[in-house]
Amino acid sequence: MIARSATLGEHTSLAIRLHQAIALLDRFPLSIIQLMFRVAIAAVFWSSGLTKIASWDTTIALFRDEYMVPLVPPAIAAVMSATFELSCSALIVVGLATRLATLPLLGMTLVIEVFVYPEYWTMHLMWASILLFLLTKGPGVFSLDHYVNHLLRKKGFLV
Repeated sequence: MIARSATLGEHTSLAIRLHQAIALLDRFPLSIIQLMFRVAIAAVFWSSGLTKIASWDTTIALFRDEYMVPLVPPAIAAVMSATFELSCSALIVVGLATRLATLPLLGMTLVIEVFVYPEYWTMHLMWASILLFLLTKGPGVFSLDHYVNHLLRKKGFLV
């Protein structure tokens, strides 16, 4: 009987410690995670955009010979891709129009997954997960969106 009580006490103590650890993790600021996600995903697309503009002839050749995106001519697809990668990455990293900026990158990720590199589905799933998180939860308090929202509420433009 005493041995059984000691075992129950150990399990109860462990359960309490686990509950306390989870409660501590629950207090971790979501805005830090949102900032980390913004920087991480922006870095991926920014790097890709810089690579595209560094050698434009090579980029056009890649879109023509390897990527072969349907319905869009290679030159137009290359311009659209570089433009969205660079502009949306810049917006996301500073947290301005963040939700809107995720949409073209989600579209690009879908096109890349379906038509270009379906074998890299795990990487594309990670990109899409981060972008969907930012789309649904927003950029957090460490963002220009938060600052603008605060100003608009203060001026009475938003309720």
